[in-house]
Amino acid sequence: MTASQPADTRFDVIAIGNAIVDVVAPCDDALIEKLGMARGGMSLIDTDQARDLYAAMGPGREMSGGSAANTLAGCAELGLKSAFIGQVADDQLGEVFAHDIRAAGTSFTTPARAGDPPTARCLIFVTPDGERTMNTFLGASQFLPAKALDEDAIRASSVLYLEGYLWDPEEPRAAMLQAIDVAREAGRKVAFTASDTFVIDRHGDDFRALLDDGKIDILFCNEAELAALTGEDDFDTGLAKLAPQVPVLVATRSEKGAVAIADGVRAEVDAQPVAKVVDTTGAGDLFAAGFLAGHIEGRSLDQSLTMGAIAAAEIISHYGARAEADLRALVKAKLG
Repeated sequence: MTASQPADTRFDVIAIGNAIVDVVAPCDDALIEKLGMARGGMSLIDTDQARDLYAAMGPGREMSGGSAANTLAGCAELGLKSAFIGQVADDQLGEVFAHDIRAAGTSFTTPARAGDPPTARCLIFVTPDGERTMNTFLGASQFLPAKALDEDAIRASSVLYLEGYLWDPEEPRAAMLQAIDVAREAGRKVAFTASDTFVIDRHGDDFRALLDDGKIDILFCNEAELAALTGEDDFDTGLAKLAPQVPVLVATRSEKGAVAIADGVRAEVDAQPVAKVVDTTGAGDLFAAGFLAGHIEGRSLDQSLTMGAIAAAEIISHYGARAEADLRALVKAKLG
C-alpha cells in the first residue's frame, strides 16, 4: 500500500474543512439534560443558541479546531507537510484560528471573509466520563467559495482530505467537488471522512455516488457511520458491503479498536490503553492523522492502524483535540 510521492509533491496532505474555534469546558450530566442537548452528539446551532449555550458554560479553553484541521495538526505532529483550505471571518476568532493552525505547522493561506457571519465556533461540553457533546455554529465556514481553492497546492499534494461536515452548505460542497476533480486529474488520492451519522442522513446519496464513481480512494468512518452508509447494523456485514467500493476502507470502533481493508486485505488492531479517558473530542480526527501518516510513509495496514490508535489514545487523555505529547516519539516507541 505504498503511497506514491511524485517529485512535484509540495504537501503530503491538503485538507478542506470547517475553520472552527473550539471552546471546551467540563460539565456534569445534569447540565446536559437541563440544556436539552443530545449527549455525545453534534448539533448545529444558530447565533442565538450559540450565545445562550456559551453563557451556560463553565470556564473553558479556546483553541482552533474543526475536524479536518484537527487531523492536519496531527499530521504535522507526525512529520507530514500539510496545508488547509477553510473560511474564517475577518474577526478575533478568525485570527485565533489562523495563528493556531499555522503555529501547529500547517500552511493556511485562505483569505479571511469580511462582514457577517462571524468565524465558526464549536461549544464542547465534556462530562466526567470524557464524553463530549458538541454544539456547532458554522458561521463563516459555510461560505467557502470555489474561487478560494488553491488548485496549484491541491495538484502538488499527495492526498486531498475532505471533511463530511462541510458537505452540508452549498458553496463549500461545490468547492469540494471541484477540488476532487482537480486532485484526480493530477493523479492524486482523495480521502474522505464521513464525519457523523446526521451528515450521512442528509447527504448519504451523494457520498454513495462518489464511491460508485470511484472518486474516493480512502474512506474513514466509525461503526455508526458504517451502518448509516450501508444500511447494515452488523459491523462485519457492513464492511463486506462497503469494502469493494473503495480502495482503502478504515472503520473505527472506539474502545474496540479499528479495522482497515485495502484491496481485499483486512487488518485489525485493538485500541491503545489509556489510563483515564478525559475528553474524546478529536479522537477520530487524530486516528485519521495517524493512519494517513502511516499510509503516506508506505507502512503496512497494521502499522498504519496502530499509528492511528496511538494518536487517538493520546488525544483522549486530555482536554482538546491537539496533541500534548510527542506523537512521533510515541510511534517510535511502539513501532520503531
